[in-house]
Amino acid sequence: MLVYLIGAGPGDPGLLTLKGKAVLETADVVVYDYLANQSFLNFCRKDAEIIYVGKKGGDHTLPQDQINQLLVTKAKEGKVIARLKGGDPYVFGRGAEEAQELLAAGVNFEVVPGVTSGVAGLAYAGIPVTHRSYASSVSFITGHEDPTKTTTALHWDALAKSASTLVFFMGMKNLPDIASNLMAAGMSGSTPAALVHWGATCRHRSCVGTLETLPRLAKEQKFTSPSLIVVGEVCKLHDELNFFEKRPLLGKGIVVTRAREQASDLASLLEAQGACVHQFPTIAVTPLTDFTVLDAALDELGSYDWLVFTSINGVEHFWNRLLATGRDARALAGCKVAAIGPATAQGLKDRGIVADFLPERFVAEYVAEGMLASGAAGKKILVPRAKEARELLPDELRKAGCHVDVVPVYETVRADSDAAALLEVLQAGGVQCVTFASSSTVDNFFALVPADEFRRLAPDAKLACIGPVTANTLKKYGFGVDIQPEDYTIPALVQAVVDYCAH
Repeated sequence: MLVYLIGAGPGDPGLLTLKGKAVLETADVVVYDYLANQSFLNFCRKDAEIIYVGKKGGDHTLPQDQINQLLVTKAKEGKVIARLKGGDPYVFGRGAEEAQELLAAGVNFEVVPGVTSGVAGLAYAGIPVTHRSYASSVSFITGHEDPTKTTTALHWDALAKSASTLVFFMGMKNLPDIASNLMAAGMSGSTPAALVHWGATCRHRSCVGTLETLPRLAKEQKFTSPSLIVVGEVCKLHDELNFFEKRPLLGKGIVVTRAREQASDLASLLEAQGACVHQFPTIAVTPLTDFTVLDAALDELGSYDWLVFTSINGVEHFWNRLLATGRDARALAGCKVAAIGPATAQGLKDRGIVADFLPERFVAEYVAEGMLASGAAGKKILVPRAKEARELLPDELRKAGCHVDVVPVYETVRADSDAAALLEVLQAGGVQCVTFASSSTVDNFFALVPADEFRRLAPDAKLACIGPVTANTLKKYGFGVDIQPEDYTIPALVQAVVDYCAH
């Protein structure tokens, strides 16, 4: 039995340590806090028990003593526990208290330190905690002491005279008192000061003023918890070194409707531009339950002149069955291979196959046109694809005298996504854009979220489609397309969203 106290960092998933990720991937139970980015849960084992014990604005899902007991109970069941805490467990995270309780109960523990928001959140806001010209030391201070204490442990005189960068955690409710106590202790009201809200996350924002003006700015700009209060000359560097707030999609809520298996690339590209991504998979990709037709086609693979892949899913599931039947890439010898787009071509390349044909435009119409121009007319062609898909490509090839066999290698079904959760985000105004990467994502989205309800809750939300086929499907529901790239690829879709939001 073992409990790992893991620091998740300030919120940017890239700031989780390698050891923290390794523990999450193997733990039997994961107990996590409100401030930990929930995307970290994607690292967990599919069969892991996930328990939320977060605290928000005094609303505790579990009081601290019950959290301690939960950790002890689960550990004594012989399980490995990952206790995931925002920031660093030992920087105002009560990690040491939990460690003491574990020791008292005879439970072993290890600490996996995390990047504290007191460093990372400020860095993302362009505020270094130390600088040779401004501050040679830094003090991390709680702005919310234990309410049971009868006297404060803070020495305001020492803090005011220290010349350190002062970083107050959990102090927003007490910001006016913090400012007045420092000024009463002799610190100048003109000392630079700043607020950093949800530092290093997509909800990050900051403001800079002085010790005297900061309480007013906080009220005017509606800063709430969780926000760090920073006091010191290093705040002067905010405008010069602030890189994170220049990201074009910072704070924009964007819904990704792709299947969860394919959503990571789109979500990662959007998050790299600062977006708050809401994963709402509307389709799920599932293997076939009956391989009779596919296996028959594999037995005759040598008779085909062309093999045409219309998606990365088609490549993956075709290849899985190829290997499962005792074959490998050699089975494609003598057969030309076409890919509908660069992602599909890369999937083939990863398996040692370089596509013989890749169209200039990544839709079925251009695949048929280009293949015919490459001498495919009259040839025997195999198209491994989804069980349900458009017939345009095989129909166009057949018109040119091709013998075309369409073979399902996987199927798509409507995903069981939490529509109520998305409706709540829409109601709160948290969605500025919805992305659609296929016609099926459109159909399934509006099956889960009725079109009239979407119009009512998100009248200003922009709709982004990967290409004209998807756009035409969207029009069936009475919506116009706001954003569409010239190249029908995921990177181009993200760039189109960025370009639109930049104007």
